[in-house]
Amino acid sequence: MAEELKPRYNHNENEEEIYELWEKSGFFNPDNLPGAKSLKPFTIIMPPTNANGSLHIGHAVGFTVQDILTRFWRMRGRRALWLPGDDHAGFETLVVFEKKLKKEGRDYRSENRDKIWKEIWDFTQENRKNVIAQTKKLGASCDWSRRRFTLDEKAIKIVHQTFKKLYDDGLAYRDLRIINWCPKHRTALSDLEINYVERKDSLYYIKYGPLTLATVRPETKFGDTALAVNPNDQRYKKFIGQEIESKGLLGPVRFKVIADKAVDPEFGTGVVKVTPAHDQNDFEIWQRHKEEIEGPKVIIDESGRLTGPVGKFKGLKVNEAREATVEEMKKIGILEKVDDSYVHQVATCYKCGSTIEPIPKPQWFLKMKPLAGPAIKAVKSGRVKIIPKNQEKTYGHWLENIRDWNISRQIVWGIRIPAWYCKNNCPPVVSEKPPDKCPVCKGVELIQDPDVFDTWFSSGQWPVVALSIDENDFKIFYPTDVLDTAYEILFFWVARMVMLGIYLTGKPPFKTVYLHGLVRDKDKKKMSKSKGNVIDPLGVTEMYGTDSVRMALIAGNTAGSDIVISEEKIKGYRNFVTKIWNISRFIFMNKPEKLGVKNKMSAEDKKDLAEIKKVKSAVTKHLEKLELHLASEKIYHYIWHTLADKVIEKSKSRLKSDNQEEQTAAYLKLEMLLRESLIMLHPIMPFITEAIYQKLNPGKLLMIESWE
Repeated sequence: MAEELKPRYNHNENEEEIYELWEKSGFFNPDNLPGAKSLKPFTIIMPPTNANGSLHIGHAVGFTVQDILTRFWRMRGRRALWLPGDDHAGFETLVVFEKKLKKEGRDYRSENRDKIWKEIWDFTQENRKNVIAQTKKLGASCDWSRRRFTLDEKAIKIVHQTFKKLYDDGLAYRDLRIINWCPKHRTALSDLEINYVERKDSLYYIKYGPLTLATVRPETKFGDTALAVNPNDQRYKKFIGQEIESKGLLGPVRFKVIADKAVDPEFGTGVVKVTPAHDQNDFEIWQRHKEEIEGPKVIIDESGRLTGPVGKFKGLKVNEAREATVEEMKKIGILEKVDDSYVHQVATCYKCGSTIEPIPKPQWFLKMKPLAGPAIKAVKSGRVKIIPKNQEKTYGHWLENIRDWNISRQIVWGIRIPAWYCKNNCPPVVSEKPPDKCPVCKGVELIQDPDVFDTWFSSGQWPVVALSIDENDFKIFYPTDVLDTAYEILFFWVARMVMLGIYLTGKPPFKTVYLHGLVRDKDKKKMSKSKGNVIDPLGVTEMYGTDSVRMALIAGNTAGSDIVISEEKIKGYRNFVTKIWNISRFIFMNKPEKLGVKNKMSAEDKKDLAEIKKVKSAVTKHLEKLELHLASEKIYHYIWHTLADKVIEKSKSRLKSDNQEEQTAAYLKLEMLLRESLIMLHPIMPFITEAIYQKLNPGKLLMIESWE
C-alpha cells in the first residue's frame, strides 16, 4: 500500500477528482442516504448568494461553517439537507449593472423596462453559473438538485401570496409619508439601508421677524409652513399661537408659531422652522398640528434639485441652492450669523454615500409591531437560540423599538408589487393577476404598481419559500435546524425571517442562529478593494488548498467575533495538511506484509485508543454546541502533538520488531487512530481526509462513514 500515497499531497490534483466522486455518489441529496426515510432530518438553508458577482472571503466563512455542520450531522446518521440558493438582490444588483451600463454610455431609465429586465436576468444567470463552480471549489456538500432562486416562478408566487395575506390582514398598507430617498439612484430606502456619518456643517441663524432660528438647511426655507418652540420654553411663551411676519427670499412671509415637545430648547436658539415635506420630525410635528398649519410643500425633487415655487433657485442641486440662498439672505439682511463648527449625524445611502433627501412619497409599508411581538417571544422562550447569546439582547432591543418598514423600491429589477390602480384613484387592488375591472368604480383601466419589493422582503421569507416549492420538503425539513450568517445582517435578514416565518407558518424558521464575524486582515482592518487587503478565497484555495483555507477560517475564531485572516495563517494550515499526509504515508508504509494475531494490544495501546475516544467525545460536544473553533483546535492538537509527536514516535521501534504480533498490534493501533482522526477532521478538512480514506478503504466514502 505504500506506493499508493505519493511523497507529497497535491491539492490541485485531488480536489476536483474528489468533489466529482462525492457528486456522483448522490449523497448530497439527503433522500439518497442509506435508510433516508427513517432518519431524523437536519436542515440548513444557505443564505442566498447575491447573483451579481463573485464569491468573497465572507462567503467562504459562511460556506465553511454550514458545510462543517452538514457533514458532521450526515455522519451522525441524520438526513442532512443543505439547500443552496441565489438572491436576485434587487437594489444591489441594479447598482452593479448600472455601472456596466454607464461604461456603455447608457441610462436604464431611458430604455424599455422589459428590455433592461431581460438584460439583468441574463447577467444574473451567468453569475449564478460562476457561483456554483466557485462554491464547489470550497467543498460545499449542498444538494444542488434543490437549488433555488428568489426569482423562480414559484418563489415569486409565494411572495405575492404573502403580500396579499399581509394586506388582507391589515398589516400591509399604502400611505404618503416622508421616506429616505437616494437622489443618485432615485429610489426609497428602508431605515436599515441608511448609513449615518458624522459631519461638520455650518449652522445658519436666520431672522424671522422678532425671532431667530438655527438650521443647517437654509435651502429648504421655501418649504417652511410654521415656526415651532418647546411649550415649556419661557423665552417664547408669548409668541405661541401668533403669526410672525418676516422678510423672505421671494418676498414677505407669514408663519404661525406653534408649541411642540419635540423641539429641543438647547438646539440653536430654541426656535426651529417646520418643513414637513423634507424632514421626518417636521412631518410628524405637522401631523400633530394639522388644524393649525399648512401641510407639506415639496421643494426638492427626486433628483435632488429645487423645484416648485422657489423662484430663480429652481433647478439648483441642494448644495448649490444652499450657497445661493445664504448669499441672498445676506443681501436682504435676514442672516444673523453662521456657526461653522456644528457637528451632527447625516443620513447617507449605504451604497453610494449620497446624502439622503427626506421627501414625501406614497409607499407600501408593513406594520411591524404585530409581527415583532411573536419574534421577541420566540427568542425569550428559547424556541430560537442565538449564538453568541449577547446578540439576543441586541435583537430584542431592535424589535421592541421597530418602526413600520417601507417595502417599495423605485427600480426595475426585482419582484413587482402585485397592486393595481384605476384612473379614478380608488383604493389599490392587491391581486396576483390583474383584475378585469376596478371592484369599486367598475372602471376598466387598471395599471400595475411600477415599484418592486425591497429584496429583504422576499429574502425574509427564504426558508419558507425555498422549502415550500416542494410541499414534501416543507413537511420534512421545516423548521430548519441552524441558520449561519454574519452578525451584520441580524436586523436586515435574521429578525425579518423570524417575523415572517412565524406569521406564515406559526413556527420560527430555524432553531439556532449562528452569527459569525466579519473577516479582517492581520492588522484587524476591514477588508476592502480600496485598501488592497482583500483575500480572494478562490485564489488562496488554488495556492494552498481548500482544506488549509477552511481550517484558517475556523480555528481561533469564536462566534460573533471578527475573523482575522492572512496568507501566513493559511500557509500555516497548509503545513498541517502536509503533516496529516506524512502521518498517513508513514502508517501505510509500515503496514506489515502479513498481519499476525489481531487482539494482542498492550496496556499502552489500550490507553492510546481510550485517549482518542475521549478526544472524539470532546470534539462531538463542541460541534453539537457549535463551538467550531474549539473542535478544530482539539483535533489539530491531537493529530500534531499527540498522534504524530508521541504515539507514532513511540511506535517506530515496535513497527520494526521481529515479533509479528507486536508489529501487528502497533500497526493496527495506528490504523485505528488514523481512521478516527480522519473521521473527526473530515467535516472541517474534507478533501485531504477523503483522499487518505480512499486509500484506507477503497470503494467506500468517508463522507457517509458513521461518526460513532
